[in-house]
Amino acid sequence: MSDRMLRVNSILREVLAEEIERMSDSRLELVSVTAVDTAPNLRHAVVYIDVLGRGSEPDALAALGGAAKRLQSAIGREVRIKYTPTLEFAIDPGVIEGERIDEILRSLKGAEEE
Repeated sequence: MSDRMLRVNSILREVLAEEIERMSDSRLELVSVTAVDTAPNLRHAVVYIDVLGRGSEPDALAALGGAAKRLQSAIGREVRIKYTPTLEFAIDPGVIEGERIDEILRSLKGAEEE
């Protein structure tokens, strides 16, 4: 990925995290933006999130989907880029995999102590 796209992704992540924090929706209280992956043509971006408290992911994704236009307009106001990307929200697979690996390591450690 080019340096330009890395900067764009970083800036979008910051803007979206700040705007989500300002929102008063209770479903978004424990949501953090972990990464943004923007298409090279700047027309589409996937926003990866992590939700503290498993089981509330569908509610958080629904809330973010409903607020997508507000978040896009925040990007349009605060970031100077040619296009304002349409936003798609997804749970960060890296966080899920990290938790799975941590669980495996804990089970191995527990088996070792027995």
